[in-house]
Amino acid sequence: MSASTTTPVLDLTQDAVAVTAQLVDIPSVSREEKPLADAVEAALRAVPHLSVDRDGDAIVARTSLGRTERVVLAGHLDTVPIAGNLPSRLDGGLLHGCGTTDMKSGVAVQLRLAAALPDPNRDLTFVFYDAEEIAAEFNGLKRLAEHHPEWLAGDFAVLLEPTGGQVHGGCQGTLRARITTTGRRAHSARSWLGDNAIHKAAPILTRLAAHQPRRVEIDGLVYPEGLNAVLIEGGHAGNVIPDSCAVTVNYRFSPDQSEAEALARVREVFDGYDVELTDSAPGALPGLTQPAAAAFLAAIGGTPSAKEAWTDVARFSALGVPAVNYGPGDPTLAHTREEHVETAAVLECEERLRRWLTA
Repeated sequence: MSASTTTPVLDLTQDAVAVTAQLVDIPSVSREEKPLADAVEAALRAVPHLSVDRDGDAIVARTSLGRTERVVLAGHLDTVPIAGNLPSRLDGGLLHGCGTTDMKSGVAVQLRLAAALPDPNRDLTFVFYDAEEIAAEFNGLKRLAEHHPEWLAGDFAVLLEPTGGQVHGGCQGTLRARITTTGRRAHSARSWLGDNAIHKAAPILTRLAAHQPRRVEIDGLVYPEGLNAVLIEGGHAGNVIPDSCAVTVNYRFSPDQSEAEALARVREVFDGYDVELTDSAPGALPGLTQPAAAAFLAAIGGTPSAKEAWTDVARFSALGVPAVNYGPGDPTLAHTREEHVETAAVLECEERLRRWLTA
């Protein structure tokens, strides 16, 4: 069967709400993005002022107008598993459906701008990537950064994740570590013959409860940190004194620290214990003092705030590209069965970005 009969067709002449509905109605659960990626690629290749490249299910489209600045607009194509919330449904001023908020409305805005701005005031790179919602090893933006970093080059980047129409600068870093205790196994009827490793974990929890997290101000944005237990593993059976226990902690750290510095801080808190790093990702500085960022903030309006989470802006930061999060949709609705987006917010996001890129 030919590709023309199997690839869904996107009509980018429709408004951003209608394009969002088109995108939502093409299921794209993580690792199953190919039909949507094919549709996005076909739509972009039909735009004469863009050059288009593809790596797996990630597509990058670029203008080459010789402008003094290049801006990157990025968004992921995948969604979490569908929860009985397809196809999309328009109800008054709300568009319902899987991915409406996270983040197909942002992708729709990207596509509309890619098709409608042949002569922007800055050169533009549009990045659409796969597998953001699952383990980092599959992340399409990570793959692009490793295989084709030149495709992501720019002076400033905007990740169109849902932010409620507010600018969220940079992002927190995150690491997880296991704090372990050991003991001696014994029958619980003769507990005095053993040494209970779970009981030994109590001081770990006490230190966590007493820990005072930092609040760090960068470029006028305040990043609150958090150090919390997220998992406890221990025990063998209902009649056995455990000889091992592990508390997994998650440290959400301010981007003023490197991953190594954040791990050193965790080791300091748990001095005397075995601390094993299990995974880590760097934060991203907001970069709001950059000229392109200042122009962006002036066009978008509002008061920026710190991103109180980790996002893929960190991957741009690692490449030396300052980045912010800005997109339509309420982030608290992401991944929910009731996921929806306000249609007015989608249209407003497109209009604000268009104003920035054409003024």
